[in-house]
Amino acid sequence: MSSPALPLVDLRSDTVTRPTPAMLEAMFGAPVGDDVYEEDPTVARLEAATAARFGLEAGLFCPSGTMTNQIAIKAHTEPLSEVICEQTAHVYLWEVGGIAFHSGASVALLPGERGRLTAAQVEAAIRPANVHYPTTRLICLENTHNRGGGSCYAWPELVAIAAVARRHQLPLHLDGARVFNAAVATGQRTEDYGQLFDSISVCLSKGLGAPVGSVLLGSAAFIQKCKRLRKAFGGGWRQAGYLAAAGLYALEHNVDRLADDHARAARLAGALARQPYVAEVLAPETNLVIFRLHATLPTATFLAHLEAHGIKASEFGPQWVRFVTHLDVDDAGLARVEAALAMSELVKD
Repeated sequence: MSSPALPLVDLRSDTVTRPTPAMLEAMFGAPVGDDVYEEDPTVARLEAATAARFGLEAGLFCPSGTMTNQIAIKAHTEPLSEVICEQTAHVYLWEVGGIAFHSGASVALLPGERGRLTAAQVEAAIRPANVHYPTTRLICLENTHNRGGGSCYAWPELVAIAAVARRHQLPLHLDGARVFNAAVATGQRTEDYGQLFDSISVCLSKGLGAPVGSVLLGSAAFIQKCKRLRKAFGGGWRQAGYLAAAGLYALEHNVDRLADDHARAARLAGALARQPYVAEVLAPETNLVIFRLHATLPTATFLAHLEAHGIKASEFGPQWVRFVTHLDVDDAGLARVEAALAMSELVKD
């Protein structure tokens, strides 16, 4: 059990943040209306502001990134078609088989390098016309890539994949759950993404620190189609402006500070690399640190040790653990994690 004397340092995910007093003030003061009637001005502001950030025409505010991804996939595909994605993509691995359930589509799974595909791989996976095959209808990328340890695509590779998509007249969707992390890490303008992708899912409840919500972006016609699908998914909501206000605050105040999370992740990676019980650390590019423990230290023992010192982390596979930095983890919390990692009882194990 966590020590009650210590404030929790929660490294399980960047979804665990709570609204700051300033964000709560923005939420409480938001003008609202019934969004199903398209009468909520704060939701409209959030959708327009997010779309403008990515150079696309329109946005659709939804409860979750899973919903925005699955709505986009259904809008782009049809039954007996196929989606190309990396084999550890969130849309495939952690969205409850939603592609099959919602869209009746197959998935072409490709092995990536820390979750990143190449244009050559994508082009080779596009199906020829054959009655025995599903029809390729969509290419889906993830940036940053969760299972890849917050890895980022190099911009020229994204441009090359987009060129493949255009050549074959296929839409290109981005699961951009942490796309702002990618933009901050690489220096790429978010407005440029709209030149490459037909649709983008942007989470507000991860690194940006809003309590809930994602925005699906695309052309005005595409978003109108998706609005109907959102209703069918049960995603129509009423005075959602209170939540949209948190998203607006996050966009305005919490993007540039992502660089602090990246620096703290790099610091954690360095501390982990110095421990004799750590076999491997994936070099962090953003705010995720994934590492493998030696077989002599069971994952459950390691996580229990952290929790005893008021620290939480996530198991990420046999002997693998994930740390995620975010706006609720400051330098004092990081110092506590570093101290816990260096304790003799862990080193002896």
